[in-house]
Amino acid sequence: MHKKLTITLDETIYAGLHQVIGRRRISSFIEDLVRPHVLDAQLEQGYAQMADDEVREQEALEWSEGVLGDVQDEPR
Repeated sequence: MHKKLTITLDETIYAGLHQVIGRRRISSFIEDLVRPHVLDAQLEQGYAQMADDEVREQEALEWSEGVLGDVQDEPR
């Protein structure tokens, strides 16, 4: 989920962001810059390592596919 944030910047910085980054990409640019400073680096590294483990990913896919089958049979 994303949250909206209002920040104040010097007008030259604002113009530079528009010129260099592009109007619709500023939020992603700022998020990428800020992320390593506010999130636990070990947590992200752990997720990256898990994603690189192909055997684990295959097992997770098989498990999730099995769970989906169980849920489909339940009455609404």
